[in-house]
Amino acid sequence: MHAPILVTGGAGYIGSHTVRLLASQGRKIVVLDNLVYGHPQAIVDPGVELVVGEVGDQDLVRALFAKHGFGAVVHFAAYAYVGESVTNPLKYYQNNTAEPIKLLQVMQEFGCQVFVFSSTCATYGVPDALPITERNGQSPINPYGRSKLMVEWILADCGHAWGLRSACLRYFNASGCSPDALIGEDHNPETHLIPRVLMAVSGEIDQLEVFGTDYPTPDGTCIRDYIHVEDLADAHARALDHLSAGGASLQCNLGTGVGVSVKQIITATEEITGQPVPVTYGPRRPGDPPVLVADPALALSLLGWQATRTDIREMLRPAWLWINGPNHGRYPGEKSS
Repeated sequence: MHAPILVTGGAGYIGSHTVRLLASQGRKIVVLDNLVYGHPQAIVDPGVELVVGEVGDQDLVRALFAKHGFGAVVHFAAYAYVGESVTNPLKYYQNNTAEPIKLLQVMQEFGCQVFVFSSTCATYGVPDALPITERNGQSPINPYGRSKLMVEWILADCGHAWGLRSACLRYFNASGCSPDALIGEDHNPETHLIPRVLMAVSGEIDQLEVFGTDYPTPDGTCIRDYIHVEDLADAHARALDHLSAGGASLQCNLGTGVGVSVKQIITATEEITGQPVPVTYGPRRPGDPPVLVADPALALSLLGWQATRTDIREMLRPAWLWINGPNHGRYPGEKSS
């Protein structure tokens, strides 16, 4: 019998898919989400309790620990707009770094020693070697990446100080949605490539803007590692099992090991939808590396995990269903602005 699990940010994109998987495995889940970017409708399992509040509200978090006796925390709650982090760094250091410290203080008080952390490949910055392994240097180039790396350091220090065991899961480009298109990717504003290319086809935006066609890649556009959100959810479940069974702390990449260019995504989208993608090509954006691709071998070694959906079409098809769902892919009762 699993002890209850607190999932922060569980009404968000990756969080909601993970919550759905964990609930399907018979685990008792309590979601804490302030709903700034999350959606209550994304919590589709009636057995999951949603508490609206802040991770840094220690009185609230203490009350939840006292009531449920959590055996683990899965922490998704974070701001994740890289550009905004550059213009408003204090917002990111407050929310992404300072608030988790308050959560960890309550965990220490209650003797909860299992923490699964939603980290990011942005902690590597511009890679010093490809594909990116966990041995790559971590030199993030923006406050978002630094705010996440700081938490990785804090978790390691807590491990030495009071026995916290943590899993830092460094995502590459999360993509896709649930196979039944019941829950999906709904950010506002939406900055991710796959939803934007589909929104351009559906008419939700006028056109897709591609930044840079002169990169040193086969077709001149950036190459990224797109990892299906359902595979990410599976990795979190495995990390929970690993730590709950007494496994050591770990840090590992979550990617497919397969690079896909922007133009390849556009071509695959046109194939799947049967419609042309309205697109304009502009200059490069500052700070965009030509290629970011993971070496996911360590996750296989430590967690027995590997991506099961490596064809970009497997991410595009359900996402296209989601975009064409109720309210054009928006959760019922919500409107895009």
